[in-house]
Amino acid sequence: MQTEADVLIIGAGLAGLVAATELADAGKRVLLLDQEPEQNMGGQAFWSLGGLFLVDSPEQRRMGIHDSYELALQDWLGNADFDRPEDTWPRRWAEAYVGWAAGEKRSWLQQAGIKLFPVVGWAERGGYGARGPGNSVPRFHVAWGTGTGVVAPFAQRVREAVAKGLLVLKFRHRVTELTVSNGVVVGARGEILEPSAAPRGEKTSRLMVKEFSFRSQAVIVTAGGLGANHELVRKNWPARLGGAPKHMLSGVPEHVDGLMLGITEAAGGHLINQDRMWHYTEGIQNWNPIWGNHGIRILPGPSSLWLDARGNRLPGPLYPGFDTLGTLKHLRQTGHDYSWFVLTQKIIRHEFALSGSEQNPDLTNKSWRQTLGRAFGKGAPAPVEAFKQHGVDFVVRDTLADLVRGMNDLTGEQLIDFQTLEREIIARDQQLDNKFSKDGQITAIRGARNYFGDKLIRTAKPHKLLDPTKGPLIAVRLHIITRKSLGGLKTDLSSRVLGPDGQPVPGLYAAGEVAGFGGGGMHGYRALEGTFLGGCLFSGRIAGRAAAQAVQ
Repeated sequence: MQTEADVLIIGAGLAGLVAATELADAGKRVLLLDQEPEQNMGGQAFWSLGGLFLVDSPEQRRMGIHDSYELALQDWLGNADFDRPEDTWPRRWAEAYVGWAAGEKRSWLQQAGIKLFPVVGWAERGGYGARGPGNSVPRFHVAWGTGTGVVAPFAQRVREAVAKGLLVLKFRHRVTELTVSNGVVVGARGEILEPSAAPRGEKTSRLMVKEFSFRSQAVIVTAGGLGANHELVRKNWPARLGGAPKHMLSGVPEHVDGLMLGITEAAGGHLINQDRMWHYTEGIQNWNPIWGNHGIRILPGPSSLWLDARGNRLPGPLYPGFDTLGTLKHLRQTGHDYSWFVLTQKIIRHEFALSGSEQNPDLTNKSWRQTLGRAFGKGAPAPVEAFKQHGVDFVVRDTLADLVRGMNDLTGEQLIDFQTLEREIIARDQQLDNKFSKDGQITAIRGARNYFGDKLIRTAKPHKLLDPTKGPLIAVRLHIITRKSLGGLKTDLSSRVLGPDGQPVPGLYAAGEVAGFGGGGMHGYRALEGTFLGGCLFSGRIAGRAAAQAVQ
């Protein structure tokens, strides 16, 4: 059979685009396949906020943040908590990635044409001690243009490679098998699906019109994760987090099905750490959905009062934005698949942001005029206000008694007791009469405002929730929303897929989420945030360069 390409790449998401550009730069012939139509180029990265983890950046230094490789690695390892024999390669990837984030990454992004928003965000703040999980300092750099701005330069370079005859794009090509000959992966087979004009992110047909078979010297799998395949999510759900939710929202389009994981495993790849996942607890139903069961994650500041379904306040340090996995584990013990934020209009105006490029038109469209409204505008960002008005998970009332009635009416479960919640809020509000407090969340809020970035756009001035001048009161029902898988195909530092015996599968590479963003799980149990796009960039670059050196 004729060899159609030097390297075949499966998946036109961010990792696949980066790998393709590296190969084309090396003069290699590339065949890039994706089951979705061309309008979905860039995959899930296109929809992201564009967060990028950087260490000791000029943006940090300008904001008075002192960071270092040593501090970042300490945070990463405290977060990852590597504790398995199979974590050898994930740990090596983690060390390499943190080194890249502290070194070449920013200049490489600049060379690609990616600029950064000047205010650095502080995600996953931890709260368990200096060696525990969480970021010691703000490291969340948002790309100017959000995820669309990260995808764009690589998509452009891919199209330039197509024009040069170095790269062929094959959309609506769904791989069902990796071709193996004498133990070497030599290509892929699958189904050509009928054309689709569906807008980006919407569900597309799975009607096959014919079959295909391509041959190459090497194959790079960059097919993403499994967040829309709730059956697989539940199958891999770890017992340590409690039972799998019966109800979840999808934070990714329906084509994020995880099927290439099993297909690659059948060709000899070894899957590890599949029980390590990164799903959020602050999901809300999209009032204007693009894909099925479409959820949006709230990116909260630290001030909202977080309650479980029965109205019990979550314990410290499970405050908004502090420990995603810890909060998920706690809530899975409650017997309910939802929880609540209770807040004021002042808090939602200063602290609420929504994850996603489409929910942040100011950043996505690179509008400084719109962006300044986050800091100095009179109301919450327009997408947030739209959810407050139209979202089914929002209850807005002038009094606490009416708010509680609205919360109970929304769920139909009558679980929130007005007098109990009132006592909790009054006790919390009394802690604001002094500049000191025994309430850990209030102390954390005041600590957050010591950082200028939080004071400017992410943390409201502490105030009493029952102060009518700061109202109305708002309750938001929060759902679990699927997002990322932290485990995947085990790879070495050349992105070669390893088999169960620890040896590379000849001709086979993997990058991005399908490889746990490197090594089969470089994040360990927890992610420091801003590390998913970066993981696609880093592992895609490594896979493309390694494959370019390996093929003739």
